[in-house]
Amino acid sequence: MLDRRNMLKTLGAGAAGGLTLAGAAEAEAALTAQASEALGPYARPWSPPNDKDPHAQNIVALSDDYFVPGRFAGKTVIVTGCARGMGRMAAIRLAREGANVVGVDWLADEGRAVIDGIRRDGGKAVFVPGDVSENAVCDRMVATAVDQYGGLDAALNNAGVMDAIYPGDPIDYDKQKSLIMARIDQASDDYWDVVMRVNATGVFRCLRAELRQMMKQNRGGAIVNVASVAGLRGFGGTPSYVASKHAVNGLTKNAAIDYAPYGIRVNSVCMANTATPMVERAMQILRERARATGEGGGIGMIKTKSLLQYSDQHARDSTPAEQVAVMLFLLSPESSNLTGANYATDGGFTTY
Repeated sequence: MLDRRNMLKTLGAGAAGGLTLAGAAEAEAALTAQASEALGPYARPWSPPNDKDPHAQNIVALSDDYFVPGRFAGKTVIVTGCARGMGRMAAIRLAREGANVVGVDWLADEGRAVIDGIRRDGGKAVFVPGDVSENAVCDRMVATAVDQYGGLDAALNNAGVMDAIYPGDPIDYDKQKSLIMARIDQASDDYWDVVMRVNATGVFRCLRAELRQMMKQNRGGAIVNVASVAGLRGFGGTPSYVASKHAVNGLTKNAAIDYAPYGIRVNSVCMANTATPMVERAMQILRERARATGEGGGIGMIKTKSLLQYSDQHARDSTPAEQVAVMLFLLSPESSNLTGANYATDGGFTTY
């Protein structure tokens, strides 16, 4: 498979030496072929076969290497929560598709490493450290987009938490139990306040800074807020997360109404179980809580899998690449007729 960094170096050297249009077209065709190779079949048979249903198939996950060449060429996109998981994948893929990326995260070392990696591979990106629930950070990320790249075209408001433990800290249940998810009668103010501040207030403040700049530019734009199936239905034992993600979906609809006349589209995505470090941490916390208290998930754990998980031989979670594919579609001009929707990117979780 061709390496994008080497391809970009070839194009740059060719341009300096008078690369012909035919040569540029050939290079772009090779890059497109690279992206196409990353698309596999829709599904593959169970292996070994399902004795009860010999026709059973596993959905093939989208490759991490898939991208659409040139889709965001010349556009500047903010990605919050760029250090890990879906935010990391989105930042990398946006850069591969030609975007100028402004990555934001309070995990400064990890976030900066992602952005440095993009730049080493020939992409354009800059990092802004900080907590998106702080106005100064939101204002700075937008100012950076303007100063570095001349404006702001789109934003992925992805930063979020499930508990009040700083993501860079190791899990120590006995010392941190007041900071983890719990039923309302057991939940602390610290748990409630941190999750609501980052997830709900953070999205509000990001939106406000982004929309102010887009209004000033008067050329439209697109914003995607990352919510959750927890913003479409209830989940036991996670009151602040559920409330905050309902707030994200409400903010999405509110913004879509107010800014449609100005050519600014706003949507949200609502995933179920996705293989990210945040979900892995949450599962670890729940295991630690069960060990310490002897309590299971109770009625809140009656349903934990999506349709596609139940149908898959290994009950796999969705992948960051699968989620990011929808996010980037909604950020791109391809989705020109879509706004104000809370998309259930959940493998059928909310369907059945």
